[in-house]
Amino acid sequence: MVKKIIVTGSGGQLGQEFYALKDSFEGYEIHFFNRANLDIADREAVIELFNKINPGYCINCAAYTAVDKAEQDSDAAFNINATGAQNLAAACAKQGTKLIHFSTDYVFDGWAKTPYKEDDKKAPLGVYGSSKVIGEELVVAAAPESIIIRTSWVYSVYGSNFVKTMVRLMTEKQQVNVVADQWGSPTYAADLANAVLQIIENENWVSGLYQYSNEGVINWFQFAEAIKNYLGSSCVVHPISTDQYPTLTPRPKYSAMSKEKFVATFGLTLIPWRQSLHACLGKLQDTTLSK
Repeated sequence: MVKKIIVTGSGGQLGQEFYALKDSFEGYEIHFFNRANLDIADREAVIELFNKINPGYCINCAAYTAVDKAEQDSDAAFNINATGAQNLAAACAKQGTKLIHFSTDYVFDGWAKTPYKEDDKKAPLGVYGSSKVIGEELVVAAAPESIIIRTSWVYSVYGSNFVKTMVRLMTEKQQVNVVADQWGSPTYAADLANAVLQIIENENWVSGLYQYSNEGVINWFQFAEAIKNYLGSSCVVHPISTDQYPTLTPRPKYSAMSKEKFVATFGLTLIPWRQSLHACLGKLQDTTLSK
């Protein structure tokens, strides 16, 4: 019997990585939905879709991720990250569908000195983080058998992200400034998508809250330097402080998260951040050369 999977937010970085992997997992019928054909904040639309497809799994990649814009557009952020997540969770609970929902390191305030654990106190610094906190809580309340995965510093060959921005700037400019006092762990979206599909394929479903990223803790300046070195760019990368690069919403100074629970539960190996970065940059170069 073919197992059906719904993937929401298919137009985003993570959603597109799931689409790229769809042919690698036989025996699954995967349905992809983006903002244009499914508004997850529309409860009736979600119910109608679940009744039509009756999926065994729902992977919720839909998210409002514009951190600074969320401060002026809080209704939209909460509609997608909280109400939308609740609608999906409620539909999953009703249909017996297993839900995987994604959250963020922005649920923390960044004052830690060691990697955050899943049950550490949540203290978001802005609307985006607050909306994701509420989303986590609503998912657990509506569908306690769900898996929630917090991730951080997501990048991909798709969409807009730090890695692609640095690649562009390093070809256009002779020097760039990059913050060197914000620490965390990058996540290559392709690795996260592959890990999630392995959990489903292995039928190793253990509900709960988990954290996932590539292995290693770095700052943004070190991330940029690694990109520069891979490219062989002559662009000079200058380390600057957060104070020299003000943003509307404060960023956590330290948002590395412990992945021990994820590894122990699912038995999956975390890939070192530099290895995954090189894989992504290689794909980007292949894409550029093929055009």
